[in-house]
Amino acid sequence: MNFRNFAGALALAGTLVFAANIGNAPAGQKGKSFTGLASYYKSGKVTANGEAYRPHGLTAAHRTLPFGTKVRVKNLRTGRSVIVRINDRGPFIKPRVIDLSLGAAKRIGMIHSGVTRVQVEIL
Repeated sequence: MNFRNFAGALALAGTLVFAANIGNAPAGQKGKSFTGLASYYKSGKVTANGEAYRPHGLTAAHRTLPFGTKVRVKNLRTGRSVIVRINDRGPFIKPRVIDLSLGAAKRIGMIHSGVTRVQVEIL
């Protein structure tokens, strides 16, 4: 098998794994929630799952949740919430638990603070 065929097979396998995880909560995790600090990011080119980063989309980065998992993020200061889809890895600064896209951050009112305490519920 040459490199081109191997790379194609690898890309197909990654696509199939990604497609299997779209919208599915990890086994036994649906309905669970946790709290911590959220931040947001407004620039980037490609997310960890290979999608183009869309700043105004409703997406987020999490260290371990499978790509495609949907979560509800509630700003504990404002009470506002947004449903986002995990499509990236991070945050890499402790004790942050989730990085939101710019669009999601605007929905919950955290643009001016930059970092805020949130509750994250796995849907």
